[in-house]
Amino acid sequence: MTAVNDDSFTNWKNREEIAESMIPIIGKLHREQDVTVLLHSRSLVNKSVVSILKTHRFARQIAGAELSVTETMPFLQALTTLDLGPSQIDLGMLAETYKKDDRGLSVEEFTAEAVAGATGDNKIERREPRDVVLYGFGRIGRLVARLLIEKAGGLRLRAIVVRGGGDQDIVKRASLLRRDSIHGQFQGTITVDEANSKIIANGNEIKVIYSDDPTSVDYTAYGINNAILIDNTGKWRDREGLSKHLRPGIDKVVLTAPGKGDVPNVVHGVNHDMIKPDEQILSCASCTTNAIVPPLKAMADEYGVLRGHVETIHSFTNDQNLLDNYHSSDRRGRSAPLNMVITETGAASAVAKALPDLDATITGSSIRVPVPDVSIAILSLQLGRETTRAEVLDYLRDVSLTSPLKRQIDFTTAPDAVSSDFIGSRHASIVDAGPTKVEGDNAILYLWYDNEFGYSCQVIRVVQHVSGVEYPTYPAPAV
Repeated sequence: MTAVNDDSFTNWKNREEIAESMIPIIGKLHREQDVTVLLHSRSLVNKSVVSILKTHRFARQIAGAELSVTETMPFLQALTTLDLGPSQIDLGMLAETYKKDDRGLSVEEFTAEAVAGATGDNKIERREPRDVVLYGFGRIGRLVARLLIEKAGGLRLRAIVVRGGGDQDIVKRASLLRRDSIHGQFQGTITVDEANSKIIANGNEIKVIYSDDPTSVDYTAYGINNAILIDNTGKWRDREGLSKHLRPGIDKVVLTAPGKGDVPNVVHGVNHDMIKPDEQILSCASCTTNAIVPPLKAMADEYGVLRGHVETIHSFTNDQNLLDNYHSSDRRGRSAPLNMVITETGAASAVAKALPDLDATITGSSIRVPVPDVSIAILSLQLGRETTRAEVLDYLRDVSLTSPLKRQIDFTTAPDAVSSDFIGSRHASIVDAGPTKVEGDNAILYLWYDNEFGYSCQVIRVVQHVSGVEYPTYPAPAV
């Protein structure tokens, strides 16, 4: 029998106690001041004791040393003494930058200085939540719904529009929201009011509207005004088709698929700040575009990119068949869980829309494989200058921790990582350090991405931005 190390056990119990005491502080800041507490871009809101400890341990993978709750707790306590406005505050960044500061400031003084943009005259006042409507309630629609309910302070899910179903339609849809075979149980409570066609999730009343035609709905009849409609169906992808959603009560339309024609394709973190204030129709591009564009931009900014090719090994999706059957596509009709299927991807061509200043040819292809979620993009680049593997990895690690792209790019050094480890990742892509290859001016990056949940998080970020409820992060990321 292995002996228990009393010191390790005592240390664990001590950290467990500290993490437990952090929960009410984090909750109160979020509930009363609309402050989201992060740790290296990972939200600590509504997290369990073990989740908080595991998030701190994550720092070992990318920063080289575990960040302890004993180090971050003083900064969290310092935040409670400040009159904060809506913001996101990263305890990991506070702790790491404090270690490097040699001015002899106290934790309280340093924290007040680092988050000064969220206090006093600089403070953003809390805004009324923006109404959101979901048009379509499939894989992405339900995950976006979960995120909207989680972020009820800034965005308010008011309605879901679906085609009429059979008996107990709303009960079945609520059940699909409540339980998910990949992403697990909904974190909260869900009840159904069949008489009034409503789903109540964590106290949020969500009207279920049945319609086959977007032009037939008057949203103001349901008390919905100035709303953002998220189209998850992909049925309409050009401006003419998506304009059908601009009905009474709807101000903007966001498509969760690549847009066609002059519809702007937006990758949050890369070109979201180029959205014109009066733009009413935009697209969040594809999951793969969101996965490759942020690291491509990071590499182009530092090394220059002359040309590239992306090969995506993509999980199968709902547009494929379970068993061989007719399909309009040449190969997607073959059984998805039984085959690897070569197919096309528009992600490479979409790069030009998101990175118009990138003067490089990017080609791409895709293979669908028999896993239900999480994909990997292999990005092969010819760089503008020679470099080394160590330099590239150090750079991308730093990008994931301190740059404006830290919410889009994650980084892992785990030698045994496999696709299922990244289910639920909120980043657009995760750089896997292990298989990264660099020789001279050639680099090959392996980028994992949860093509369902990570993409849904990117959609929410775009919606927050166009809604005016995307609050600044402190300490400010390095530019």
